[in-house]
Amino acid sequence: MTTQVRGNTAMNVRPAFYLVIGIAAVFLTWPFGLDWISDGGNILNPIEFFGDGIEPGGTAAFLTIDMLIAWVVFIVWVLTDTVRIGMGRKWGVIFVLLSYIGVSMAFPLYLIARERFLARADSERPATAAVNSRKSEAV
Repeated sequence: MTTQVRGNTAMNVRPAFYLVIGIAAVFLTWPFGLDWISDGGNILNPIEFFGDGIEPGGTAAFLTIDMLIAWVVFIVWVLTDTVRIGMGRKWGVIFVLLSYIGVSMAFPLYLIARERFLARADSERPATAAVNSRKSEAV
């Protein structure tokens, strides 16, 4: 019984944390994005976007390249993970499209959707299947 209470608390706190981070990401990053767009930038053109970030060199180039690599990993992971866990490819595509708003917003939202989907799927399985699934995930 104690495990159940702890599990529910974690299932409530973690998504709330992800949501707060995702919302904060939009408010902290988009003022700069809107400035860039008002100067003629095109958010739907990743080559232009990342090129403008790399051009100044130094820290801007480092962070831009780091973010580009993280974005590519996010895209590959989300597209394969949504299929692997049974959410379906369309959800992967939706989260990839949301990443154009910002990976720092899309990633936490994906984690919320993923945890909710897995919790729902876990609650719909018979108890013995859920236990066996957890054992195989631990290995």
